[in-house]
Amino acid sequence: MLDQARNILKNYYGFDTFRPGQESIISHVLQQENTLGIMPTGGGKSICYQIPGLLLEGTAIIVSPLISLMKDQVDSLETLGIHATYINSSLSTQEQQERLALLRAEKYQFVYVAPERFEHHTFLSTIKQINISFLAFDEAHCISQWGHDFRPSYRSIVSTIANVTTIPFVMGLTATATSEVIQDIQTLLGVSDEAVVNTGFARENLAFHVVKGQDKQTFITNYLTEHKNESGIIYAQTRKQVDAISSKLKQKGYSVASYHAGLSEQQRQLEQNRFIQEEATVMVATNAFGMGIDKSNVRYVLHYALPMNIESYYQEAGRAGRDGEPSNCILLFSGQDIQLQKFLIEQSLMNETKKTNEYKKLQSMINYCHTDTCLQQYMLHYFHDYSLQEGCGKCSNCQRQGERIDRTREAQMVLSCVKRMGERFGAGLTAKVLKGSKDKKIKQFQFEELSTYGLFSNATEKAITNFIHYLVAEGYLATGDQRYPTLQLTKEAEAVLKGQKQIWMQQTTVQQQDTSNYDTGLFETLRILRKKMADEEQVPPYILFSDVALKEMSTYFPKTKEEMLQIKGVGDKKYQQYGDAFINKIMEWLSIHSNEKEKKTSHFISYEMDQAGYSFDEIATIREIKEQTVVNHLFQCYQEGYPLEWSRFFSESEETEVLEAHANLDAPKLKLLKEQLGEKYSYEKIRGVLIKNKLLT
Repeated sequence: MLDQARNILKNYYGFDTFRPGQESIISHVLQQENTLGIMPTGGGKSICYQIPGLLLEGTAIIVSPLISLMKDQVDSLETLGIHATYINSSLSTQEQQERLALLRAEKYQFVYVAPERFEHHTFLSTIKQINISFLAFDEAHCISQWGHDFRPSYRSIVSTIANVTTIPFVMGLTATATSEVIQDIQTLLGVSDEAVVNTGFARENLAFHVVKGQDKQTFITNYLTEHKNESGIIYAQTRKQVDAISSKLKQKGYSVASYHAGLSEQQRQLEQNRFIQEEATVMVATNAFGMGIDKSNVRYVLHYALPMNIESYYQEAGRAGRDGEPSNCILLFSGQDIQLQKFLIEQSLMNETKKTNEYKKLQSMINYCHTDTCLQQYMLHYFHDYSLQEGCGKCSNCQRQGERIDRTREAQMVLSCVKRMGERFGAGLTAKVLKGSKDKKIKQFQFEELSTYGLFSNATEKAITNFIHYLVAEGYLATGDQRYPTLQLTKEAEAVLKGQKQIWMQQTTVQQQDTSNYDTGLFETLRILRKKMADEEQVPPYILFSDVALKEMSTYFPKTKEEMLQIKGVGDKKYQQYGDAFINKIMEWLSIHSNEKEKKTSHFISYEMDQAGYSFDEIATIREIKEQTVVNHLFQCYQEGYPLEWSRFFSESEETEVLEAHANLDAPKLKLLKEQLGEKYSYEKIRGVLIKNKLLT
């Protein structure tokens, strides 16, 4: 059945190969095993249940957390000619009854429902009468009591469906789950270790940034000025912040939507639809917005304040770049954000054990803002994912420019001060001691008599506190898990105090790389067409074609059905509905701009990127091809008359050795040359020498 699954992937979704983890998950599901898939946002989780739902007999029931997600998924399936529906509280009683009747008649391949639906006798009675292929929990971390979005209604389904004999097996899918949460889901759903597919959480297309010490409103205004036509989300902590940010952006002429719990349900839905339908470019919202939002072309997510934990932040930031295109995730940090989060934890109705756990999670979030290591790597390690060995190369820490500064002496002062204070106080009071403050608490504990008192007299308390947080983030100091954390030295601190280890920090500015190589004029023309057609069908624009597909069309200019089907995300089903209209628009655009633009070949695009300074592996990653293919593209361009810097491929002595070996062979075939020259010489290096010297065509 996997061959059939691959055919569906191509014909329905327009992709030649599965993304990491998809085929493995689908294989377990097709064998009717209880399955759990953990893959990053944008990793293609919906395909993992949609393809099996098309192959297995019966109706697939998808438990989904939000109404908007259900509608998006159903709209998307309907455009592919797949019968699907949703049943939730947004429907009238009559509409619900009509859909239940069609469900009993087994007219649907997929039905999306909210978890609360399982509390209704009529719904349970219906699914007990029909042939069900399987039940899937989307956003499965909501099942776990340890998950950051725990919903009792989700968890209660597990015991309810145990009595529904028509459900042969279940599956769960999530993008954010700690090992504790994964184990909890496994136990609840009865998933064996072999049927857990965890692809890791890395998002190669996302660049994470932490911005400190800047006016937040000014930063947002400047950033949006540079990204005017891009779709983005700004998360704020409170309703008041949402209203203030929205008001200022609207005054500056931006098309803004707002979303928070203070708005009526009808108003929230209206604002959300404006954003999804691309009538508003920017969404300003509290964290009440977003789970399940399927908008694929969000180019940036800005956090105006500190989130409560890494799980929430990674999920919210992960709403950027679901289409795989380069996108930014920016956290605007200030120390006062910490106090608000502590207040929210303290005022919550959680028991003390859970509060302690939340303080611990908050400290990890604070450490993220102060670490000097790769930001994405830091978050992956939090999830026990160690797949990213050398940093992402894109975050503000990886891209820092400037010299590293030796802060060992200052670190020794801080660590020594913490030790002399008895490791019983927090960062704030420690900073006051180092500053030489006259605060009454210092006199109370006689800290002015310490040898470390006033060692940082020329620095501000804020700067000292930030440096202390940096030492915590890097593991030289530890904090407790309480509301008011105290500083303690770790084992790593001993080596620093003894002068056996140095502490380095980098001063930075973020350098961002533009990876675009498509025609922006045609892209905007196709976006307008997509919006017009989507409005006519009353669906979000990205359901027709993703931004990735439009960019490929604006790169390769397909003029025939065969060429259009080579575009990523364009399968037979999509072509039948929309292909001709987009080809006609491309032809129309080319007729007007034919003197301005000639169709670029794939190998020339690689050549252009190489000349622009991209490395081979960067070109391969961006274009989703192999490095060997990139090298072949460059060789092909040289043969067509474009210059190449050959010293990047081989040295003069290597060129001489290849040419001598070539001259000494009666039949100088590549394989024979490779055997004679040995492992030192790759096929690419040998081919390069021969192509340069016109000995190979």
